[in-house]
Amino acid sequence: MVMPKAHLSADYKFEVKVFEATKPKRIPKEVSVQLKGVAGPKAIARMKKESVDCPVEKAEVGFLVCFLCPSFIRRVSGQVHCAGGQGPPKEWLL
Repeated sequence: MVMPKAHLSADYKFEVKVFEATKPKRIPKEVSVQLKGVAGPKAIARMKKESVDCPVEKAEVGFLVCFLCPSFIRRVSGQVHCAGGQGPPKEWLL
């Protein structure tokens, strides 16, 4: 679900809710390789089970793809702040 941005900050365009996916999305190997050293294995395993409704792609994408997207700004309290510009590379969308 995409929510309008809050009045507190003007550096992002969308607030996107992170939710537990009913069926986890496949994460490309390229994305997994880029995450090495960024987060621990337990955190990555948990994030693989999460998804977001991407406002740029207009589709559900895995959170890890969202996390590495150029439009990703931050994750706060189960919400992703998105710049709304360029989406994730097309080859990451399985």
